[in-house]
Amino acid sequence: MPQLIIEGGPTLDVAAGTKLTLAIEDAGIPILHRCGGNSRCTTCRVLIVAGDAGPMPEIERERLAREAELEPGIRLSCQVRVESDLTIRVLQTTTSTGMPAGSRPAD
Repeated sequence: MPQLIIEGGPTLDVAAGTKLTLAIEDAGIPILHRCGGNSRCTTCRVLIVAGDAGPMPEIERERLAREAELEPGIRLSCQVRVESDLTIRVLQTTTSTGMPAGSRPAD
């Protein structure tokens, strides 16, 4: 079972194939995700600090390409399936932005 380390948050074991957004949310971190996991809004961005988040789907690559000056390692957590150990930094939460999360992304 892959281990997920959330900077400033818990370390947990995650079932392989779990959508990263759901693992973060289920760990009690109020990650912002406005579009319901459809790779439209980029509010669920995370920084991959260590580990392999797997290949980037084309829909994610195209959406991130529209954002100016993103640092390397930025991924959309709604598009990442946890398959190996990861250390991440959640970049936007509902508490830090004052915005409510959108609908829970489908598994």
